[in-house]
Order: sequence, then structure tokens, then C-alpha cells
Amino acid sequence: MFNDMVEFCMSNLARGSYEALEQLEQDPNLDIIEYSCLSHCTLCERSLFALVNGEVVKGDTPEELVKKIYKHLEENPIV
Repeated sequence: MFNDMVEFCMSNLARGSYEALEQLEQDPNLDIIEYSCLSHCTLCERSLFALVNGEVVKGDTPEELVKKIYKHLEENPIV
């Protein structure tokens, strides 16, 4: 069985998504990866975001980002 993958941009982590990363790292069913850049610079400047199994998920706060990531995973299970 494969784990879901959540990817973060280092710049976005510095803007506030680090709290979301810390919370998600506690979930053994997720693979968390940090990259120097995910090439979503315009989005990165405007909101907190992560790539979840390759799809953009964004939130206004770390808490909202975590909720939206779990909602996305629930609605889009890995087959």
C-alpha cells in the first residue's frame, strides 16, 4: 500500500505553512517532502499551500490548510 504524498515549498514553509507540516508529519500514512521550490511562485506569495498527490491544496491559515488536505485526501483516495 502506498502512502499519500504531501509536498511543501521551503519558501511557503517560511511564510507560515511550517505549522501544517509539523502536524502532518505525525501521520504515519503520509509521506511529507520538502522542496526548495515547487514552481508555484505566484500562489506561494498569496497563500499557504501544499501539493497533495500532485494537486494544489491551499488555505489561509496552517489549521485550514491541514483540514483542506485531509478533506482532499478523503475525496480523492489513492486507488
